[in-house]
Amino acid sequence: METNKNKILIVGSSACAYTLAKKLLEQGNIEEIFVAAGSDAMKEFATVVDIREYNVKELLDFAMENAIDLTIVTSEIAITNDIATIFANNNMKIFAPTKNSAFICENKSNGMKFAYKNKILTPRFGIFEKTALAIDYIQKQPQMPIVIKAETHQDKGVMVCSSIAEARNFMDKLFDSGEKRVLVEDYIFGHEFSFYIITDGYHALPLGSVATYKYELEGNGGAMSAGMGAFADDTKVSQDIQDKIMQQIIYPTLNSLANSQTPYVGILGVDLVMDCDKNIFVIEFNPFLKEPDAQCLLSLINENLYDLFSACYIGAFADEYETLDIDNATTASLVICSTKEGETINGLSNLDFDTQVSHFKTKKINDTEYETTKGRSIILTRKARVASKAIEDLYAEAEEIKFSGIKYRKDIGVIQ
Repeated sequence: METNKNKILIVGSSACAYTLAKKLLEQGNIEEIFVAAGSDAMKEFATVVDIREYNVKELLDFAMENAIDLTIVTSEIAITNDIATIFANNNMKIFAPTKNSAFICENKSNGMKFAYKNKILTPRFGIFEKTALAIDYIQKQPQMPIVIKAETHQDKGVMVCSSIAEARNFMDKLFDSGEKRVLVEDYIFGHEFSFYIITDGYHALPLGSVATYKYELEGNGGAMSAGMGAFADDTKVSQDIQDKIMQQIIYPTLNSLANSQTPYVGILGVDLVMDCDKNIFVIEFNPFLKEPDAQCLLSLINENLYDLFSACYIGAFADEYETLDIDNATTASLVICSTKEGETINGLSNLDFDTQVSHFKTKKINDTEYETTKGRSIILTRKARVASKAIEDLYAEAEEIKFSGIKYRKDIGVIQ
C-alpha cells in the first residue's frame, strides 16, 4: 500500500533546521520540504522560501496556499511572535509551543523566576538594570567566582567572573550592547549538560541528555559561545538522574504551565548543572534543540518524526507513545569555525558516507563547494556504539576539512 506523502514547512535558518530537514527527507513519507528563511546550503534538498521568521502572517499565507500538512518551528523568533497560536486558530497543524507557554524560554529572567516560583532548584540569582546595583549585590556574596549573564539569548552573553572588576567590565559591555537587564548567579561547581523532552503539554518523554561544550578553547578556556561541540547521551547522566530530572524539573514545569491554561507543546530543553551531591540546578530553558545538540540527538531518534510531531499536536501522543525508539549508540558533534569569511571549504567530498554534515549560513559556490561564514560554519557528526569510537572517527573526519582560518576544539569527549 502506498504511503501518503506530506508537505512540511520548517521555520528556521539554523544548522538545526538543516539537520531536521535532511532527517525528515530520509524517512520517506515526505513529498516536499519548504524552509523559511532557510539557508543557501538547504537548497540542495529543500525548497527555500524567502520569508523572514518574524513574518508570521506571510508564513501562514504560504502554508495555507501550499497545503502544508505540518509546520515545524525551530526558530525562537517565530515562537516569540506566537506562530503556534496564529496557525492553530487557522486550523493549520503546527509543532511548536505558544508564546504564552514558551515565555520561560523567551529570556533567562523569565525562566529563573518561573523555576524559583515553582520550587525548582536554581542557583541563587539576582536580576539588575544597573551595574552599580549588581556590584553592590556581588560584594555581599560569600565567594567568587560569580556568573554574569545577558538576559537575552545572545552569543557570548555569559561570563564566569573571578573578580569584581571583571564582573563590572562585562556588565558594562552588556548594557552598552543594548541589554536592559543582566542576571547575576552563584557559580555551581559541577557538571553542565542539556536535557531534552518532547511533550503534548501533559505527557512527556525524554529525547536524551547532551554533554555540551560552550567554551571556545580547549580545557574550557576562552569566551563562552553558543556551542562548540557535544556528545549524546551524556555518560554522566544515568537513568536514575534522568528520572530525577523528569520528577523534579520537567513535570513540575509542564504541570504549572498546564494549570495556567498554557500547555507546552513541542520540544523543551533545559540547561542544567549537577553538583557533587547529585543536586540538579536549572540554568536556562530552551524552546527547541540547540546546536550542536540537535545534530547529536536527531541522529539517535529512530521514530518517524512526522508521525511523532503530529501526535503531539492532535492529542494522540500519550496513547501512541509509551516510550521512544532511541538508538543505543553515541553521537559526537564538532563545530568547525572560521576566523575569515568567504574561504572555500575543501575536503567535504572526502568525508565518509556515515559522516553527517550540517551547515550554518555557508555560501554555495558550485555543486560540491561552499564558502565559510565568519564564526560557526559547519558541524560534523559521527555515530558509533561506544563514545571513544565516535570521537575518534569524528576527529579523523575533521582533519579532512581544510581552509584558511579554520578553528575548532580538539577535546570534545575528552574533558567534561
